[in-house]
Amino acid sequence: MWRFIGRSLLVLALLGLVGVGIALWAYQDIPAAELEARYAGPTSRFITIDGVRFHYRDEGTGPVVLLLHANFSNLIDWDPWVDALKDGYRVVRLDMSSHGLTGPDPTGDYTQERTLDLTGRFIDALGIRKLSLGGTSLGGTVAIHYAAAHPDRVERLILLSPGSLEGKEKMRSGGVPKVGYVLKYVLPRALPAAMLRSGFGDPTKLPDALIDRWYDLWMREGQREAQLDRLSQYKAGDIEGVVRSIRVPVLLLWGEANTTAVFAQSVEFRELLKNAPSLKFISYPGVGHMAVEEAGPRIGKDVRAWLDTPI
Repeated sequence: MWRFIGRSLLVLALLGLVGVGIALWAYQDIPAAELEARYAGPTSRFITIDGVRFHYRDEGTGPVVLLLHANFSNLIDWDPWVDALKDGYRVVRLDMSSHGLTGPDPTGDYTQERTLDLTGRFIDALGIRKLSLGGTSLGGTVAIHYAAAHPDRVERLILLSPGSLEGKEKMRSGGVPKVGYVLKYVLPRALPAAMLRSGFGDPTKLPDALIDRWYDLWMREGQREAQLDRLSQYKAGDIEGVVRSIRVPVLLLWGEANTTAVFAQSVEFRELLKNAPSLKFISYPGVGHMAVEEAGPRIGKDVRAWLDTPI
């Protein structure tokens, strides 16, 4: 009996090792060069800042608008906004470190302070002195901090469901549990698919091509561990105090079906922004947290109309 049990356990162990081997083979990293060949566009550029090789696009002419994407996202998701703006504005967008075609930060530092510092260096490296700044989710927190620190350089601020107030709750949770780092090795396509579906107010609008692109870019070598590190390290800080200090015109946008930064937070944000010289608020029924991806063309037109309106 014990010999039988021992043999059975040995067989199960061997099968387990085979399963792990198959999983590791199936979820191999995608080389950066292959991803660049697939997703870099005609306007794509690369610039190295303090060891980080940033991918960005710089399109159109006119007043500068810089767009900062959400966590796990990439600059391609801004395409509808760029289409709405580029005939009257110089639209710059970048993949933040550990996102899109920008690889991990070699320092391993993904704190809010490091992210803000790199964003400022990027702006300076492109010779931009004045700009309007737009951000969603993670990008919204970066935009808020930069605008508060540089009111002399930011002319207008565009916030789409900024990931700040719900970030406080995540901060209290203690970051990513160690078991989560298994995603370094095994990442099923179902994970980005589920994340995107949960971010859409109407998941039937989620295109397969968007899931494929997110999955591919997550599979870049070193990217998943870096994104997990960012989740553990990034803290929004005293976001209420920072938002209260904003002294530039603000366009605040929110999806009413947002289950991440819930719609009720828009009320709190409007109260916190009462010191801004002007505030316009637009909400979108049926739209979730991934509003850039779900309703990009519609929201992009509203952004263009606001930017075109003198304040």
